[in-house]
Amino acid sequence: MSADTRPAVIRQFPCLDDNFGVLVHVPESASGPGGTIAVDVPDADPYKQVLKETGWTLTDILVTHHHWDHVQGLEKLKADTGARVTGPALSRDRIAGLDAVVEDGDEVTAAGIAFKAIGTPGHTLDQISWWAPDLSFAHTGDTLFSLGCGRIFEGDPAMMWASLEKLMRLLPPATDIYCGHEYTLSNARFALTVDPDNAALKDRVAEVESLREQGLPTLPTTMARERATNPFLRADDAAIRSRLHLEDASDAEVFAEIRRRKDAF
Repeated sequence: MSADTRPAVIRQFPCLDDNFGVLVHVPESASGPGGTIAVDVPDADPYKQVLKETGWTLTDILVTHHHWDHVQGLEKLKADTGARVTGPALSRDRIAGLDAVVEDGDEVTAAGIAFKAIGTPGHTLDQISWWAPDLSFAHTGDTLFSLGCGRIFEGDPAMMWASLEKLMRLLPPATDIYCGHEYTLSNARFALTVDPDNAALKDRVAEVESLREQGLPTLPTTMARERATNPFLRADDAAIRSRLHLEDASDAEVFAEIRRRKDAF
């Protein structure tokens, strides 16, 4: 069995108040040894509980960025499992426990699977989105959310827009997208204020409301769904531009206005 047909089991679970933990398990097979990969560690205990329930052995931890709510459980989980930790080179002196660092365009192999590091700065300067093409899996950290995007703390709007454009360019439509937080309901309600006539968005908002009423997660999403309904990816849409009175503005300028409005929402 070749690497691109190896099965993977992905477990997503809540951490802290609104963070997600994610584990990607690749079973051992004739084509490779397999293993289990964590993406970020907001809190070690939920990860340890899922590992205990499943019997999986953690082999790798991939870090998206240095914010505390993504790495505060990292050292404990590493100490308890011996997992190899890979994170952004820009934060080599800010994230304790890194064994290896990556920059935009680098590739690492974890559990026999190739993960591409996509530099997506804006929320932070060190932000890495992790993409495993063979699994049709991406984790976009706090850059791209379901129906939203991260606040811009260390970059600027043009930088964040360039990062979102990069994700739209690189990730195939069917890619399953995981991210750092369950923010979708708030994002959905805001999205309607700038794209109220989008039928696909209206359907999606109803779905999101139903899921949250049941206490269920709204993630993962897909790149195709985000391109159709996420206003932060739709700066070129004529209806949104008209509503914002920015018909002649650049895409980056339209994105910046959408982000400004979300910050005040």
